[in-house]
Amino acid sequence: MSKHNLALAGAVVEIDYPESDGKPMAETDVHRDLITELIETLKVWFQPEAEVYVSGNIMFYYEKNRPQKCVSPDVLVVRGVGKELRRTYKLWEEGQVPEVIFEISSRKTWGDDSYLKLQLYARLGVKEYYLFDPEYDYLPEPLLAFQLTDGAYKKVKVKKHRVFSAALGLELVDTGKTLRLFDPTAEKFLPTLAEETLAREQAEIRAETAEAEIARLRAELARLQNR
Repeated sequence: MSKHNLALAGAVVEIDYPESDGKPMAETDVHRDLITELIETLKVWFQPEAEVYVSGNIMFYYEKNRPQKCVSPDVLVVRGVGKELRRTYKLWEEGQVPEVIFEISSRKTWGDDSYLKLQLYARLGVKEYYLFDPEYDYLPEPLLAFQLTDGAYKKVKVKKHRVFSAALGLELVDTGKTLRLFDPTAEKFLPTLAEETLAREQAEIRAETAEAEIARLRAELARLQNR
């Protein structure tokens, strides 16, 4: 449990910054899987950059000595800090506000996501804020995009189910079934962890098949030479 000492009226008061809010990671399997998929995909995307931290469902404390001033974004991307694992994220220690935050809205969270967090993230200076409703039921539009302009969020129009994130260098795409990340330079979707695993397994099978075929041809060549 993370604690900070505060001198108060001659006494030392321990400030407790809990590592959990006691709430489940996500409301449904669909929400949890998408959150995990986005975090892992973005980690791979930013792997070449030393100081980009990708996380989610971590306690984000934004005011020193006031542990009630916290939020737990579903997905966050921070530039200017290392990739090391953290137990909590304290703004006054890290010195960097997240550049991008995703909230995967649900029946219980869409109201706070759309109003309270929208105001909070703008006040903190989060450059881009995205909301997505994987159940296509609660938000007025499945994908909502906001970018910070002059200290306030301006809603960005989602065209043909796509919106470009300058901070990520990626397009966010509502496929009609889920939210995917698209690389406009390579003109392809970023592979999910499951897709990467499947591709690797298929490549290994192809390599083994090729090796077996080469061995068979060598054996056949040797047989013909011996004749």
